[in-house]
Amino acid sequence: MNLASLDLNLVVALRALLEERNVTRAGQRVGLSQPAMSASLARLRRHFDDDLLARVGGHYELTALGQVLLDRTATACDLLERLFTSQADFDPATEAREFTLIASDYAVAVFGAALARTVHAEAPGITLRFVRTPITIIDDTATLLSTTDGLLMPHGVVTGMPYSDLYTDEWVFLVAEDNADVGDTLTRDDLARLPWVAYQRTYDAPAVRQLAMLGIEPRVEVSADSFQSLPFLVEGTGRIALLQRRLALLLSGSAAVRLLDPPYDAVPLRQALWWHPVHAHDAAHTWLRETAVRVAAAMRDTPANG
Repeated sequence: MNLASLDLNLVVALRALLEERNVTRAGQRVGLSQPAMSASLARLRRHFDDDLLARVGGHYELTALGQVLLDRTATACDLLERLFTSQADFDPATEAREFTLIASDYAVAVFGAALARTVHAEAPGITLRFVRTPITIIDDTATLLSTTDGLLMPHGVVTGMPYSDLYTDEWVFLVAEDNADVGDTLTRDDLARLPWVAYQRTYDAPAVRQLAMLGIEPRVEVSADSFQSLPFLVEGTGRIALLQRRLALLLSGSAAVRLLDPPYDAVPLRQALWWHPVHAHDAAHTWLRETAVRVAAAMRDTPANG
């Protein structure tokens, strides 16, 4: 397929048709008359050799191929929009723009809040939007990064994408303050016998995979899609949880738990900002990355152990 021979306006028309499933509404959405949108649909049908929209009773439904193209077309439009809004120059003091970052609640609390404070002080027209890390990040990294401005994720999960290292963190275990079954130190036997509270997106915690290499299989009693909820799910129980030290210290006093060091040499967490190569030379993204690194540098001056 020769991209130069394609009319990229058809991508916009295709997205409108697939999402609206109505020729008239699709035309109104993109500023085309009903005959012009019908002509676009005819061209798209010839190109794909598929009806895309099939009439069922008094309305249209997507064909199997149309359903496949629905998400792909939205992604393509987002990528094209980001491509053609790239800037050679960027003045943070005067620009108005939104940056979207994929991040866990841990990354938002420990790093995102500090980044947001700096952006607020230096770039009043800039908006930050944090969205939860989807489960598809492992299998669809390139697509997800092409439609956002970056991903806050530790090393050990994402590969093959450019990144900037930010800061390191350590792992600690949480036990209830009144848990009489655990002393001042943990043993590997404790990890095997105690019930666990676990973060259910295990790809965010390569340290959990380290446990399997040590022959320790956590007996998970409760799982949650939030790192910040783990101390409260440990409090008042015999459970145990693995949490990043910086977040544990940030939440200190909010739940009646004790912090204990791992009974093994836990691999540290190396947090990074990942992005798609399409953003590499965009001045706005360059500013965002440089600002993130600068904010992280101040964190590196404060060790994870406080």
